[in-house]
Amino acid sequence: MKTPDSSLSLLAKTVAASVALALGAGCAAVTQVGTSIGQATGIVSAEQSESINRSAQAIEKTFQDITPEQEYYIGRSVAATVLNTYKPFDQQQANNYLNLLGQTIAQFSNKPETFGGYHMLLMDSDEINAFAAPGGLVMISRGMVRCCKTEDELVAVLAHEVSHVDHQHGLKAIRRGRLTSALTTLGATAGQTLGGAELAEVTKAFEGTIGDITSTMMNNGYSRTTEYEADKGAVTIMKKLGYNPAALIAMLEQMQTKLQPGGHDFAKTHPAPELRIAELKKLLGTPPAPPVLEARQKRFEKAMSGI
Repeated sequence: MKTPDSSLSLLAKTVAASVALALGAGCAAVTQVGTSIGQATGIVSAEQSESINRSAQAIEKTFQDITPEQEYYIGRSVAATVLNTYKPFDQQQANNYLNLLGQTIAQFSNKPETFGGYHMLLMDSDEINAFAAPGGLVMISRGMVRCCKTEDELVAVLAHEVSHVDHQHGLKAIRRGRLTSALTTLGATAGQTLGGAELAEVTKAFEGTIGDITSTMMNNGYSRTTEYEADKGAVTIMKKLGYNPAALIAMLEQMQTKLQPGGHDFAKTHPAPELRIAELKKLLGTPPAPPVLEARQKRFEKAMSGI
């Protein structure tokens, strides 16, 4: 005879099994598996089995593709959240130049168009930071611009951020965070019938999309693998565009001299510059310093004077 505790444990495992299956199977398959487990164990009633299946389907729903329009509106909300902390820098010449570079860069990415288009904005902050919200909204601080001594280095920063958009790294952060919340809620209600208020609570666990992205970008940072992927994407874009990707290494070397350990900028949310430099050198070898082209340098210095 099963004790109440062992029954609850088995029910929790049943929920977990349904959740895992939801990640790779369609709704019909999940429903069938949930019902089969309930019948086989004898501890899951028909009502509980149906509740588990509905919960698993709610989780599965979060993994459906987000449309370009949805991505745009999510990105707008993320950008608004970022700009609650960092004010825009009101200098038209600098922002026009930043957009000229950024939108040109985007045309050489794998995602040259988004629902609302790419938009670049300078943030009025001395922190060394940059953010790429879903849909193509890129924000870069004055402190980050100061790490760039040439147009090539500024292009390297923007190409890295565009690569984040290209690979939908922000949206992937949503899915991880929402899934974790869902599993926590399911674990807390594993001994109950998941219907009514409980099911609504599970569904609500998937609504924190904006917080998931902003928390990742501003507090936790992406994984090393994700940042290396964005660097690799930046190298590809720069080569297509005719800029020397060694400028990304040069920019990181500048950044390395200015970042303060324990700060609230790139030092908090990104792998150490030396780690990124090492990965880039595996990809590029040890290239010579990129030449500074006079026309580009004049354009850069004129647009970014006063930054």
